[in-house]
Parts: sequence; C-alpha cells; structure tokens
Amino acid sequence: MRRVLLSGIGGFMASHTTEHLLANTDWEIVGLESWRHKGDSLRVIKDPRVKVFTADCGAPISYRLAAQIGKVDYIINMASDSDVGRSIDEPALFVENNFRIALHMLEFARTQKNLQKYIQISTDEVFGAALEGHNHTEWEHHLPSNPYSASKSAQEQLSVAYWRCYGVPLIITNTMNIIGERQDPEKYLPMLIIKINNGEEVTIHGSEKYIGKRHYLHARNQADAIMFMLKNVDVIKYEDTMNTTIRPERFNIVGDVEWDNLELAQMVAEVLGKPLKYKLVDFHSARPGHDRRYALDGTKLKEKGWVAPVKPYDSLKKTIEWTLAHPEWLLEERKSVR
Repeated sequence: MRRVLLSGIGGFMASHTTEHLLANTDWEIVGLESWRHKGDSLRVIKDPRVKVFTADCGAPISYRLAAQIGKVDYIINMASDSDVGRSIDEPALFVENNFRIALHMLEFARTQKNLQKYIQISTDEVFGAALEGHNHTEWEHHLPSNPYSASKSAQEQLSVAYWRCYGVPLIITNTMNIIGERQDPEKYLPMLIIKINNGEEVTIHGSEKYIGKRHYLHARNQADAIMFMLKNVDVIKYEDTMNTTIRPERFNIVGDVEWDNLELAQMVAEVLGKPLKYKLVDFHSARPGHDRRYALDGTKLKEKGWVAPVKPYDSLKKTIEWTLAHPEWLLEERKSVR
C-alpha cells in the first residue's frame, strides 16, 4: 500500500484530490491541516484510510509529528493561501506564509529516505498574462503580476533548489482556474452563483473591446492528472553538478475550453434560469496586478497519455446544481480566522 502526504488537506482542491485517490487506489492518505484558513471541504470525507494531523504547514514538522506521519511514498504540496485580493491587501503576511509552507514541506521531504515523488502544485499565474493566441509552455520565464503569483513562483524556485541540492524527487505542476463543488465564495464561480441566484449585479473585469479570459478545469480533473503523474511519470534526477541545463519534470494541467468572464456568467445564469445583471469594470483599477488572460499549453501531459475525465460544461452544470442543493455553500460570510 502506498502512502501519500497531502499538505492543506482541508482545502477545496486537496479534498477533491483525497476523494479521487480514495476512489481509484488502495493508498493511505496522511493529511496536514491547520484549520485556520478553511477546512470545511474535508468534513465530508470519512474514510479509515485518511489520517489527518492538525499542524501549521508554514512551521517546521517536529520530530514527534514526523514519527507519527511515518514513511511516505509521495508528497503533494498543495497548501497555499490563494486569494489574490488578500495578497494585494496583506502582501507581506501572504508571501511569507506561502514561502514558509514550501520551505518546511521540502525540509520534511529531504528527511524521507525512500520518497519517490514530490509534487509541487503551482498555478498558471506565475507566467503572467498570456497574449491572445499564445499558450505558455512549461519552462517559459515567470512574470508574476501580484504578490500571490510571485509567492507561487517563489515556491517553485525553492523546490527546484531542493531538487538540485538535496535530490528531492520533484515534479512541478501548473494548473488553470479550478472549479468544483465545495469551493469558497471568494472565488469567481461561487460568487457568480450566489449573486445571480440572488438577483444581484455581477462585476465583470473587462471592456467593450476585451473581456478577461480563463481556462477552467474541474477539481476532479486536476486530481486525476496528479494521480496519473504519481503512477506513470518518472522523475528526472539531477546528478551532474556541472550541467545546468538539466531541469526537473513539470507539466501544465489544462482545461479543454477557454471562456471569457462574461461567457461564464451567462452560462451560470442559463443553468440557474435567471437573468444576468452585470457591469464591466476596468481591469487594473478594479484589481491592481490583474491579468486579462491566462493560458497554458497542455500538450506535454496529453502526449504522456492523460485525458481529462470530466467534461467542461458538464462539470460546470454539476457544480452549480450541487451548490444550490447545499445552501451552506451559498453563505458569503465565511471569513478566515486570523
């Protein structure tokens, strides 16, 4: 039986990853969660193969906690604060938190003598805005536009340093906008569901000439891609200290469809059967460091054989219907405890 350590297991994406691994493997999952930020998503999962430890992912893992965790075959570092608006309001705390998470997870990883893979979950936002018609490939340069994306870029660079210096068996993933059940209302899709369902006006970043665009991927598709990499992708080892061209393995996890913000709002209104009230606002004045378009090239992972199991519109419709059926997820006053 394989054992997986998943940081931030209580979060939205990590809980979907946990569910997917439980449904498709016989592995045991060990989770770290502070419960300070979120954690509601994990409460729906009750399985004896899941063991959760309350711990600050941004603090060192003590030798006693390490003994309780035991040997792990894989580490998925998914914990991060991901709210762009909060990163703009509180950049120092935000960046320090995300950097410390990566640092201490990597420190733990290098104590695991038989660790097979360490997956650092990152975002499309590290590359900055993508021009129309261009999709970023895996090793293009980083050009982050806000403290959140800069903190994720820093996590990646630190991970590469630990791969090169300590031999941590690294795979980096960059992922598009994630949607799915149990997502916090601070994110765009849940916000649309709430406001349109309540008959409120929706703010769309854009202008008459150009509306912001994103690729969207269901959380279960991301989980499936991670599982695929754990099962089918070999890590690249850094063995020649003089060869600086060797790089660790990395993959873009990409959705099959690109929607602009207005299109997504219109589809949500259609599923809800309610009219859409909206206003367009300037990108940068509404949110400094806002990029009009993110886009990744997913060719590399697809050529390895990965196919997303959940179709785009089906996942959108399913997410909306699930959210309406669980009104506790329509509450907007679910603030982080700090």
